[in-house]
Amino acid sequence: MEPRISLITLGVADLEKATRFYQECLGLPRLKTPPSITFFELGQTWLALWPRENLAADAGLSPAGSGFHGFSLAHNVRSPAEVDSLLEHVASYGATVTKPAQPTEWGGYSGYFTDLDGFLWEIAHNPDFPHV
Repeated sequence: MEPRISLITLGVADLEKATRFYQECLGLPRLKTPPSITFFELGQTWLALWPRENLAADAGLSPAGSGFHGFSLAHNVRSPAEVDSLLEHVASYGATVTKPAQPTEWGGYSGYFTDLDGFLWEIAHNPDFPHV
């Protein structure tokens, strides 16, 4: 397998609301797609939003499930002030800040939020991370 992730698909409860959150709140560049799915281009990786029931059915699984999903998505920014600002911004769009930003044991600064469907995001300033 080549070392890359081509597509991340999140199963969402309300496609229209989730699309609005990712497009308007996070400012992700939306691609032209059919009305049953939304794609955003993130460099060489795409993010897809698809109704949770459709994604589960496609994978042959039950859509039931709640709580911690067992993974997080992360977005690294250039400064601690950007971490604070972005967490405030997503909260104003209905996201839940699950851990306020604070200094980390690894020398950075980070906090967490969950989006409208409970997907966990870390917003971090890591002075040693090369891709910001």
